Amino acid sequence: MRISRSPGSSDMDCIPRLLIHEHGGPGSPAHSRARGTRLAYRLPVASAANSDPFSGLPDADRLRRVHSLAGAIAAEPLSGGITNRNYKVTMASGPVVVRAYERESSALAINRENEYRNSVAAADSGAGAEVIEYLPEENLLIVGWIEGRTFIEADVRIAANLPRIAEACRVLHRGPRFVNDFNMFEIQERYLALVRERGYRLPARYEEFLPQVERLRVAMSASPEPTVPCNNDLLAGNFIDEGPRIRLIDYEYSGNNEASFELGNIWSESTLADELLEVLVHSYWHGLTPAELATKVARARMWGLMSKYGWTLWASIQASISPIDFDYWGWGMEKYERAVTEFDGRKFENLLDRLSS
Repeated sequence: MRISRSPGSSDMDCIPRLLIHEHGGPGSPAHSRARGTRLAYRLPVASAANSDPFSGLPDADRLRRVHSLAGAIAAEPLSGGITNRNYKVTMASGPVVVRAYERESSALAINRENEYRNSVAAADSGAGAEVIEYLPEENLLIVGWIEGRTFIEADVRIAANLPRIAEACRVLHRGPRFVNDFNMFEIQERYLALVRERGYRLPARYEEFLPQVERLRVAMSASPEPTVPCNNDLLAGNFIDEGPRIRLIDYEYSGNNEASFELGNIWSESTLADELLEVLVHSYWHGLTPAELATKVARARMWGLMSKYGWTLWASIQASISPIDFDYWGWGMEKYERAVTEFDGRKFENLLDRLSS
C-alpha cells in the first residue's frame, strides 16, 4: 500500500500514519472516521545527504542486504499499512515501493508466495503495479511506484468515481487467474478456530450469529457466481487515481473469488450509502434485467456483511500478535458493531429471501 507524497510536503509529512480500514465520518482519510492515527514512534526520512539512506528505519538491515537497492538515493516510510511496513525507495532510475512483512502474518491467512504470484498476474492484467523483485528469505516484496493520487473514503463516496472503480475491478477480474482461491466463510472459520485455540478476545454475542452465517453460506452456495481474480481488500487507500484510470494495489488477501464479494467489500470498507452500492453494482454488471441487478445488489450487501464479520476476528488476532502500536481491537469493534446491526435488522431476512429466490 502506498500513499503519494504531495508536492511541497515536508519531511514531517512523511512520518507514517496508520489509517484505520473502515470507519465512517465525512471527510475522513482512507479507513478512518475522523483522522489518520499516528504511530507511537517516529521514523526518520533518509535523504541523499546521508551516506546510508536506510539509517534509522526499522527494517534498515533487511533493506541494506537487497542488492537491487544498492545505490539508493533516498528512503522514506509510507503511511497506510497496519499489517506491514512500506517504504518508498528512490533509485537513480526512479522510485520503487518495498513491502516489509512480519513472519507472524501467516496467522492472518496471508501466503506471501501467493501474494507475489498474484501481484505478477495483477500487473499483467494492467490493474496492479509492476513486480520488480520478491525476496522470501528477507520477507520483502518490491513493486513499482504508481504516480497518482491515493483515494480516501470521501473519494469512494463520490458517485461519479464509482463507474471508474467498477471498471478498474473489471480490468483485474478479466486478467489471469490467481494461484489460489479466497472464500470469506472459510477464512472466518479459520480465524475463529485460531482465536479459540489461543484464547484471544472474542466480541460479545459473536458466536450467537453463527447460525445466521450458516444460513447465509447455504444461500450463497446454492447459486454461486463464477470466480474471478479478486483483490478482496479494496479499502479506499488501495485505489490509486492516475487520471485516465484507477489502479489497484496490495494483494495480500488476493485470490479467485466472486466479483460480488469485491463490490460488497468496497461498500463495507468505505461505508457507502446503500444507494451508492447500487451505483457501483449497476456500473459493474452490464446487460442484466432489473430483477437480476436487485439480486446482485443483495449478494454484494451480504458479502459486505460477511466481510465485516470475518475481518472482526482479523482484528482480534492482530491485537494479540502485531508489533505495531495500533488499536486493532477498536478498529475491529467498529466493524463488528455494524455487522451486529445488520444481523439484528429486518433487512437480513429480506436479503436472504432475495438470494434464495
